[in-house]
Amino acid sequence: MCGIFAYLNFLTPKTRKEILDYLLNGLQRLEYRGYDSAGLSIDRHLNNGVMLFKKQGKVAALKAALIDYLEDGCEGSYEDILNCHVGIAHTRWATHGPPNEINSHPQRSDPENNFLVVHNGIITNYQDIKKYLEIHGHRFESETDTEVVAKLAAHIYSQNKELTFRQVVELTCQQLEGAFALVFKSRYFPGECVASRRGSPLLVGIKTKLRLAVNHVPVFYSKDTKSRRGMEQNTLRRETSTEFTPLGEDHSTEYFFSSDASAVVEHTNRVIYLEDDDVAAIHNGNLSIHRISRSMDIESPDWREISTTKLEIQQIMKGEYSSFMLKEIFEQPESVVNTMRGRVNFKNETVVLGGIKDFIPDIRRCRRMLLIGCGTSYHTALATRQLLEELTELPVMVDLASDFLDRKTPIFRDDVCFFISQSGETADTLAALRYCKSKGSLNLGITNTVGSSISRETDCGVHINAGPEIGVASTKGYTSQVVSLVMFALIMSEDRLSLQPRRSEIISGLENLSEHIKQVLQQDTIISKLAEELFQKRSLLVMGRGYGYATCLEGALKIKELTYMHSEGILAGELKHGPLALVDEMLPIISIITRSPVYDKCMNAILQVTARGGKPILICEEGDTSTEELVPGSTYIHVPHTVDCLQGILTIIPMQMLAYHMALLKGCNVDCPRNLAKSVTVE
Repeated sequence: MCGIFAYLNFLTPKTRKEILDYLLNGLQRLEYRGYDSAGLSIDRHLNNGVMLFKKQGKVAALKAALIDYLEDGCEGSYEDILNCHVGIAHTRWATHGPPNEINSHPQRSDPENNFLVVHNGIITNYQDIKKYLEIHGHRFESETDTEVVAKLAAHIYSQNKELTFRQVVELTCQQLEGAFALVFKSRYFPGECVASRRGSPLLVGIKTKLRLAVNHVPVFYSKDTKSRRGMEQNTLRRETSTEFTPLGEDHSTEYFFSSDASAVVEHTNRVIYLEDDDVAAIHNGNLSIHRISRSMDIESPDWREISTTKLEIQQIMKGEYSSFMLKEIFEQPESVVNTMRGRVNFKNETVVLGGIKDFIPDIRRCRRMLLIGCGTSYHTALATRQLLEELTELPVMVDLASDFLDRKTPIFRDDVCFFISQSGETADTLAALRYCKSKGSLNLGITNTVGSSISRETDCGVHINAGPEIGVASTKGYTSQVVSLVMFALIMSEDRLSLQPRRSEIISGLENLSEHIKQVLQQDTIISKLAEELFQKRSLLVMGRGYGYATCLEGALKIKELTYMHSEGILAGELKHGPLALVDEMLPIISIITRSPVYDKCMNAILQVTARGGKPILICEEGDTSTEELVPGSTYIHVPHTVDCLQGILTIIPMQMLAYHMALLKGCNVDCPRNLAKSVTVE
């Protein structure tokens, strides 16, 4: 949801064209997050001002407008070489005010562009700040909450021009409420960049010719002259071998600010993930990280680790596929293996999850488990609840994060809460996590993003290791999340003798899962033909029960996300309690029916549909002749047989492919559905 990318080159000569290419390519790497307008800011020729370019629509439209403007030569040569320069860029997902050029970011403090800011998140007290600034003579041109940030920074600086850029930003952020990631640029501070975050992700990428002297950056407090470790020097330093390089030798550095590592991986694999209320400032090529005061977060460490991201540029490219979503659907045979790699020993039938192994005794003593998520992650919880209840014999609650917070659900110290989020930044899920932390529960994260807020703020957790997921509609993220929770259930039951046959059956299913997924993917042609029959329909029902119910909800969600067509997942047992009124010969109904204890009940629901003229499409197991005999003439999609708790992984893949093909036929953007964002960082 929105994307930030900023680039600073210090003593690293770059042409204006290279700088613009960095900014535009960075924005294009972030397009998957969802956006409706884009903008950027760079310096004018010879540093005599700041240019601002904004455009409604895609990054390509912004790029075309930039080329048209700069090639006329009025701002100097496109090939001018700049030794030190700051550029900031942004893709906006509209929250305050419609998508247009005025509301796009960067937002400015005044027509002279003295202070510029790009912002992800929502400032909840912007109306109060706006009234204050209007009283002091500031006039607003946009409808955004972000414009108050730029104007507030300018107002603070006008009151005391002895302040440094970092101090201006710190004083500004102290007045803000809500969630934000902010990157500032100012005409008054050329060559400097300052960033801060609270509740919205932001990282700093570092690229140097020389090896870094340390693998962390110390954190300082605004009221202190020293860090907690008593260090006097607060900047990031480089070295040629083991000695620090003094200022004046090769001090060339490039910095990248981004809301996602995928935008910086082509430049550097060394990144720092900022914590809430960090203020990262670059001055004279040196990076320092400050916090406003110690009391804001007593548990915050004295440093920020410089992580080496394992993300590869090939992983965020489409390769031979026409879209990221299609690529990610077909990556699932590998992604589920990566989720299990090094964790499941199929020969010895053992499972180890390193991120939680030290907490297993505490989890076994808990009173209940709560699975909390939003959207697809909520469906992951539903898909695994039955197995967790079976193998742990503990009560398992499943909650939508937003509803969980609205109810102020009672939480106890002997509860174990799971927070499921592919991005690890989902605002509602993060808020639920912080609520549970305040109540003293043990908190586990299930995420796909190393360094995300949920992975840092939980007590322990599991990285699903599905690889980057660029398409907004989650596919491999869902199946890998399910596998992760199945592995957790196996660990919880490893000491139960009576459950060993059941564990062996599930582990055998996991071993064959990749091959079974490949078999399902071979039906792509059959499913594309089915899509041709369905894509012009106005509504669609997906029906099932037991382990198939989560597939119904997730499958219906995929169709909604990608095709903008109404679809609804219903529990087959609820058919008679209302949904049956919808059934006629025109309504498409997809039914999930596999061999399980609820098979007969599912078949009863299907026969009620056919008795009223319905023609259900059945997702069933290979070799299931009895279903075809009971419901002759229906359309069938066959999936291999596996253990019941993994069957949902196989039955969701045809729904993913169906949604994809229907979206293509309707002319929809399968990677970036309208109005949606990959990382939902606002409530």
